[in-house]
Parts: sequence; C-alpha cells; structure tokens
Amino acid sequence: MIPLSWYLFLGAIFFSFGLYGILTRRNIISILVSIEIMFNAANLNFVAFSRYFPLKSIGDQTTGPIFALFVVTVAVAEIAIGLALILIAYSKLGTINIGEIKLMKG
Repeated sequence: MIPLSWYLFLGAIFFSFGLYGILTRRNIISILVSIEIMFNAANLNFVAFSRYFPLKSIGDQTTGPIFALFVVTVAVAEIAIGLALILIAYSKLGTINIGEIKLMKG
C-alpha cells in the first residue's frame, strides 16, 4: 500500500505547478488551466485522506470522492464563467493577454 505522504507530496507538487502557472502566465486561458491543476491537487488530497481516514459514523470511504465531486462542480462553473469573460474581452478588445487588458483597472 502506498503511504499517505506520497499522495500529499504529489498533491503539493500539483498545487505548486498551478501556483507557478498563475503567477507567471499572462494568457487568461493558461491561468484558468493553472487553477484547474490546483483544484485537482485538492481533489487528490480529499480522496487520499478519505482512503486513509474513513469517517467512523458512516463506515465507508465515500466522503473524499463526494467532496471531490463538489470541487469538480465548482471548477466547471468557474470555467464556464471564465470562458464567457474571455469571449467578451476578446470580442471587445481583440486580445486575451492580461497585460494588455486595462478595462478592469480603476
């Protein structure tokens, strides 16, 4: 059986890649993909903790995948709203580069 620390280390690596992608990218689509990588790191941790520490009251190991399902649902909503904003910005400004978009600055 693979130890829990390996799953947590892999989740930390995924989260670090996502954070690095958010901080260094200028393209909106790349930033959304980086956010998805961070969500997947959280899902990996939810499922790993559920596998190693099941709830005593329920007696099964379904709480982690249920939380992961909720995270995926939030991620789908985030992508839908993000892509709608990208389409609007591209149709009005002609670019999706964050450095060139000055519309949201006050």
